[in-house]
Amino acid sequence: MSDWIELNRANWDERAAPHAASPDYAVDRFVDDPAYLSHVVRFDLPRLPDLHGRRALHLQCHIGTDTLSLARLGAAMTGLDFSAPALAEARALAARAGADIRYVRSTVGDALGVLEPGAFDVVYTGIGAVCWLPDIAEWARIVAALLRPGGELFLRDGHPMLWAIDETRMDALTVRYPYFETAEPVVFDEPGTYVATEHEFAHTRSASWNHGLGELVSAVLGAGLRLTLLEEHRSVPWEALPGRMVRTELDEWRLAEGQDLLPLTYTLRAVKEG
Repeated sequence: MSDWIELNRANWDERAAPHAASPDYAVDRFVDDPAYLSHVVRFDLPRLPDLHGRRALHLQCHIGTDTLSLARLGAAMTGLDFSAPALAEARALAARAGADIRYVRSTVGDALGVLEPGAFDVVYTGIGAVCWLPDIAEWARIVAALLRPGGELFLRDGHPMLWAIDETRMDALTVRYPYFETAEPVVFDEPGTYVATEHEFAHTRSASWNHGLGELVSAVLGAGLRLTLLEEHRSVPWEALPGRMVRTELDEWRLAEGQDLLPLTYTLRAVKEG
């Protein structure tokens, strides 16, 4: 397992500075406008729990734009990520924006060794996060352990059907990758990244896993959480299928044709009872 962690860490370490410099992450706008929120968080404003005065944890927080957005909604935020360069960018953004956010370096698997169990009212996980984890049931158990009784999980991510689609095909929606969780990851070797940048990357390989929606829900229920929301969406925050999508409101993208054919993202909420 350490091999894929180090492979992905090198990949994300190199992306931290180019992502922070890219206009797509809008770092300067966060600094210039104290009310600005990331488009990912803005999309889910009608679905998020009340964050005022609550202790919240953002798992796999990357450079902290969503973390800062949640802090601006009133949460006392902690961000966790395994990439030191990403956390350096996140801390720099928080300092420039005048936000008091705690950042901790750790993998999700080691989170209970660096964070207090039962300490959080909300655990938040955003777009493109859980695909980097090999075992969704282990993830759910860790989330449940981090939450206090009555605390809530909030997750929005790419739909597992989207992750299974061949993004290179322009003539049809074709399943290419596993829908279900597999023992071994799918390894990609891609030269660029998902934001505008002129950086030429050296660490281009990454390893990821899909998790079927039933596997995810079963993991959440199996960890002792009660599902309170599961909503599938026809939009996604980036052009996931290039050449086949159009931009819509809230900086989202949907299929140009046949938008009812494929769910692109989902939002899930669950509460820890007790």
